[in-house]
Amino acid sequence: MDTHETTIPEVAETNEAMVSPTETTTVETVSTVSYADTAEVIERIKVLANTPLNVTKEELDTLKQTFYKLYHAANEAARVAFINNGGQPEEFQYDNSPEEEYKAALAVIKEKRAEHQREQERILEENYLRKETILDQIQSIVDNSDKEQASYNEFKALQQEWKNIGNVPPTKQTDLWKRYQQLTERFYDILKLNIEFREYDFKKNLEAKTRLCEAAERLADEGDVISAFHQLQKLHEEYRETGPVAKEFRDEIWDRFKSASSAVNKRHQQHFEEIKKRENENLDKKTAICERIEAIEYEKLVTYTLWNEKTQEVIAMQEEWKTIGFAPQKMNTKIFDRFRAACDKFFVHKAEFFKSMKDNLTTNLEKKTALCEQAEALQESTEWKATADKLAALQREWKAIGPVPKKHSDAIWKRFISACDAFFEKRKEAGSSQRSEEQQNLAKKKEVIAALSAITPENATEEDAVKLHNLIREWNSIGHVPFRDKDKIYKQYKALIDRLFDALHESEATRKVARFKDSIKEGMNIGRERERLLRAYENMCNEIKTYENNLGFLTASSKNGNSLVAEMQRKMEKLKGDAEVILKKIKALEEQSENE
Repeated sequence: MDTHETTIPEVAETNEAMVSPTETTTVETVSTVSYADTAEVIERIKVLANTPLNVTKEELDTLKQTFYKLYHAANEAARVAFINNGGQPEEFQYDNSPEEEYKAALAVIKEKRAEHQREQERILEENYLRKETILDQIQSIVDNSDKEQASYNEFKALQQEWKNIGNVPPTKQTDLWKRYQQLTERFYDILKLNIEFREYDFKKNLEAKTRLCEAAERLADEGDVISAFHQLQKLHEEYRETGPVAKEFRDEIWDRFKSASSAVNKRHQQHFEEIKKRENENLDKKTAICERIEAIEYEKLVTYTLWNEKTQEVIAMQEEWKTIGFAPQKMNTKIFDRFRAACDKFFVHKAEFFKSMKDNLTTNLEKKTALCEQAEALQESTEWKATADKLAALQREWKAIGPVPKKHSDAIWKRFISACDAFFEKRKEAGSSQRSEEQQNLAKKKEVIAALSAITPENATEEDAVKLHNLIREWNSIGHVPFRDKDKIYKQYKALIDRLFDALHESEATRKVARFKDSIKEGMNIGRERERLLRAYENMCNEIKTYENNLGFLTASSKNGNSLVAEMQRKMEKLKGDAEVILKKIKALEEQSENE
């Protein structure tokens, strides 16, 4: 009999598609079950402890990640609340009781699984010894076989017993299988079974392996990738337990089974690669959040409003963090520590700012109280302009001081503005009275202008001159008029005065000179009169110079205003006119002296 046709494939031949789950499922899967808090996670672990052998590594890993996410989130929320309430970060104490309860519940599962593992190892060792015994029996059959049918039946019984025994320690499995293969091959060679019996055995094995191939191929459509992978491992065990097939089908059936296994393994690998990709994306998102918090420019946060706005941004980023899934396991704790450190730094700076602002608020309250006292001391003043300027300065100083404690803010502001309003209200009332008086003065000055307009310059008499001087005195006795009317009404007045003065002065000067000439005809001491007139003329010239000097110091913007300046100018012009009359009198004397 051809020994190559009856050889059972070696274990190494199937190892290409047989990957131990414990070596490939190191990436955690994300459970579809959500837990509200750590208590629910612990309760689930306690439930699993009742059937520890049915617990998968994937679920335990998921529960672990979920627990620590919720555990850290709860502690973080408590820590943030502690800091926001004025506590110092270094004084905050984490609640470790949930973690201790979690570890205790997990330890129960681990102990039961360890106990089970020890029992399994004992069974594996016992199975190994039983299989060793079977191999010894097969060896005896191979060495002493003389009755083909009896030996074959005994051999098949031993094979069935072999299959029923179960697994052996992995370290001894390969050598055991090699020995089993060798003895099986030797048995088929030694017995020299007839072709019909051998083909029948091969046919049954081919049918069994075909069914295994079909089952492996169906796993490619299995929705649960993890379940499909574990089912494949069982199919591999069954494949190894199935006897050989005819040589012409041996490679074909193995290639088919291996191809189906590769498809399942590829999906399994892609599944974890996608998880790894998502976790790396989550790491990038969490890193970006850390960088945004770390980039906060604290020196620019100088007001309560800016700090509160930035606090809302940080809280929003904390909420965003909660929506992001796990990062890769080796980075998950590190990125969380970085995030927590960035948040701690922010809230420490905020606490320091609020503490310093609290001190500043007290100082600001003291300063504003002092301003209130100053404003209250000025509110009864009637020095309208000077006091208004002082209050305006106090208001500018108020704005520069900054905020006060919120509970005093309204009261201190009302006190200050009330004092200011009290003064300005009194000034307003006084201004209203003053404006009424100014309107009355304007009406009086218009009456004076109307009276001046009634004097005809061409026909002015001495009575008109007296009337003119009376009207000037009346004008000067009238008080202020509205500011917007002041220049206009004065221009009208001055134009009339100047025209009347010019006309009246010319007429009077002519009359004075004529009377003087008449007095000369009646006889007088011309020399003595001339000396008297020269002295009078010299005195007038000195007086005119005095007026000119005084006008150089007194302007229209001086305290007495336009009326005083105008009056001095009129007096100076009158002196000049009188001086001109004296000169004409002197000339008349000189003419009279020449005629004599």
